[in-house]
Amino acid sequence: MVTKDEIMKIAILSKLSVGEDEIDKLTEDMGEIISFAYTINKAADIESDFDNINNLSNVLREDEVVPSMEREQILKNAKDSDDGCFMVKNIMK
Repeated sequence: MVTKDEIMKIAILSKLSVGEDEIDKLTEDMGEIISFAYTINKAADIESDFDNINNLSNVLREDEVVPSMEREQILKNAKDSDDGCFMVKNIMK
């Protein structure tokens, strides 16, 4: 899979100091990492149902219309209003 020359090229590109005694271990480790990545890529996730492994569902309630405050009462402390809406200063220029 991975050769010692490739490990040395990676070390040079990443500006890492790698001793001769570390190259064998790094080659082996990199080979295992790449092998694991291939294993993950081969896994078929299309048939797997990982998005709901606990069989949970949302519990939603129906919307209920409830009485609200009068618009005039809400706007009575507004600095400026127009046609029942708050007027705000435009800060986008």
